[in-house]
Amino acid sequence: MIETKKTDLQAKPTLQNIDSFTHVRGESLFVDDMTMQEGTLHAVVIDASIGHGELKVLDISKALALPGVVQIFTASDVPGENQIGGIIPDEPLFAEKHIHFWGQAVGLILAESEAIAREARSLVKMQIDPLPVVTMASEARAKGSFVSDPRTFELGNVEQAFAGCAHVFEGESFSNGQEHLYLEAQGAYAVPMENGNIKITSSTQGPTAVQRTAAKVLGIPMHKIEVEVIRLGGGFGGKEDQATPWAVMAALACHKLKKPVKLILSRHDDLRMTGKRHPYESIFKIGLDENLKIIAYEAEFMQNAGAAADLSPAIAERTLFHATNSYFVPNVKATVYPCRTNLPPNTAFRGFGGPQGMFVIESAIAQAADKLGIPAHQIQEANLLQEDDVFSYGQIARQVEAGKTWHQAKTAFKLQEQEALVAAFNAANKNKKKGLALMPITFGISFTNTRMNHARALVHIYEDGSVGISTAAVEMGQGVNTKMLQIASEEFGLPAHKVKLEPTNTTRVANTSPSAASATADLNGKALLQACTALKKRLAIVAVEHAGLDKAKVAFVNEQIIVNGEVYKLNWYELVEQALSQRVSLSENSHYATPEIHFDKTKEKGHPFAYHVYGTAVIRVTVDCVRGRYEIDSVQMVHDYGKSMNEGIDLGQVEGGLAQGIGWMTLEEISYAPDGRLLSNALSTYKVPDLFSGPKVIDTIPLDTIGHELAIRKSKAVGEPPLMYGIGVYFALQNAIRAFNPRYVPKFHAPMTPEKVLMSLYESPLVG
Repeated sequence: MIETKKTDLQAKPTLQNIDSFTHVRGESLFVDDMTMQEGTLHAVVIDASIGHGELKVLDISKALALPGVVQIFTASDVPGENQIGGIIPDEPLFAEKHIHFWGQAVGLILAESEAIAREARSLVKMQIDPLPVVTMASEARAKGSFVSDPRTFELGNVEQAFAGCAHVFEGESFSNGQEHLYLEAQGAYAVPMENGNIKITSSTQGPTAVQRTAAKVLGIPMHKIEVEVIRLGGGFGGKEDQATPWAVMAALACHKLKKPVKLILSRHDDLRMTGKRHPYESIFKIGLDENLKIIAYEAEFMQNAGAAADLSPAIAERTLFHATNSYFVPNVKATVYPCRTNLPPNTAFRGFGGPQGMFVIESAIAQAADKLGIPAHQIQEANLLQEDDVFSYGQIARQVEAGKTWHQAKTAFKLQEQEALVAAFNAANKNKKKGLALMPITFGISFTNTRMNHARALVHIYEDGSVGISTAAVEMGQGVNTKMLQIASEEFGLPAHKVKLEPTNTTRVANTSPSAASATADLNGKALLQACTALKKRLAIVAVEHAGLDKAKVAFVNEQIIVNGEVYKLNWYELVEQALSQRVSLSENSHYATPEIHFDKTKEKGHPFAYHVYGTAVIRVTVDCVRGRYEIDSVQMVHDYGKSMNEGIDLGQVEGGLAQGIGWMTLEEISYAPDGRLLSNALSTYKVPDLFSGPKVIDTIPLDTIGHELAIRKSKAVGEPPLMYGIGVYFALQNAIRAFNPRYVPKFHAPMTPEKVLMSLYESPLVG
């Protein structure tokens, strides 16, 4: 007879962010917080102070003679390949004969202290014969200078479609780069282990990329290198590929000197040496019928890739995937040109090329609306995606929520009342004007390189019933650690403190995809769920056999074992002991690969995304028409979370992404001199939104939806999509400017800084 008792089976409250406590107490560990081993050397990078040239002389003699300097490494000291290019091998670890951008690494100084290494750097002499510097993508395109071949996505026939359009408009746009400005600068700590092995603790989103590249540069197998990531103090894409060179340099010095090596970039070095979000120069052509339906759309994107490919080809591809945003356009031709310039190689940034593509079609719609004398949202609403519409890349739109978020936003946030409020305010105020705009988003979730859509998880149940889990998910402030712990805790029915989340490590979980593309929780969560499920099945068999039953329904709740709906006499800890006595394996290594997705690059057609995330924002701003300053009155969003598994974390991601998108569209202006020198090289010259420049009101309503099976627990990805709401702020500002200055001719040149606003307010176009 089974001994049972009734129990409360209600679900536990959502787990709070597990890092919050140690973050606010300053106890969370990052690379720079690690206890250094005795004899650790400090590394400082020697970099070029010219945008383009031929390296003739590199004199390190005075630097080497400085007391405390141990060694200086250059390209000639690399035992393997002097190459760190990922997609395309076009980027040396250290420059050899040519300098291709201001800030390019030329060598590495190893010294007893960072101060000594920095002093030594000032003693290095270089002779570089200058060559012409190209900083703009359009100039590079004119010269035929590309990091990879241009690509085009096509649907229908744009030439024929334009001929039948009632309205055709053309224009151009520019979106600038954006500095990642993660709180934790790039860095790594490499330690020699026995038998020639090396352990690298790196601030990277891509542990396997660091492992693979370090092995190539050092000329040793990957298994000789262990990469561990504790957590990142922010990444935003800037540590997907661009954390790699610093970790490899530390590993190189460690390998050669057999000593621990620490390399942490200073903020100024980080700003100067690393790439940013890609600036885009674009031209567009849009055609509409009498009912405001977009019949044809053509765009050419000139992507400023910088001096090497880095991730630019993949980012260019995602621009094409998102070139039509939330709209169905039956005839599309979108082409991207990844242009090679003499800037630091630009790289991944939240949205990964999608925001740049969306900004262009929103500019085209704004241009059409201005010429037709109507609000842009009339065109936007008339063209929203519907079920079974086809994207230009061939995927059929399924579970489309574009219209639902749009109409719910209009209703919940009382669009008509807001329009009336704006009109009344503008009529009553001479020197202040309000502007209103709507911003729909549709963002695909998956790595567009199909082979990267996989993950693994390793789970151990220890003999005392506590649990350890390892995944490839890198925590960088997005709360993925909390979601992973939440999955294991809920699956096993254990309190959170009984589950330990191990640091990401290439020895425990190998061949990882980077934590990027908003796919980290989905991929790693699905793998973890599979591992937990496999272990639960084994334990369930033990419980059923112990109960003397042939079969039964077993659940794990509140540290109890529930058999056929009743609490069994063995609790979780006793069941684990029973399983061990039967020599049942309590470890599981699981692999998950996203099903259904595929893409044929020879045809530029396929089904690249597991699902899409949708949303709509209503944005209202107020412009001071005397000073050019502005305030964001409100950003109100209906966002498609799916069935959120942790609403607190997801809301934080929406608000953080929005803030970063607003910064990109308003304040954050990357500036390079014609010679390739970074001018916006400090927080005095590069402005990010602060508490006073954020929206006064942020409202977020979760869309009531069923979620998606390919999202972890139907809880959709939330990292990147909300950034695109920030684009709407740009167009709200334009509408406010137009309310003050009827002569204003819309220009689509982001960011819309206060200086640009002021000039636009008093712009008087030339006549004739």
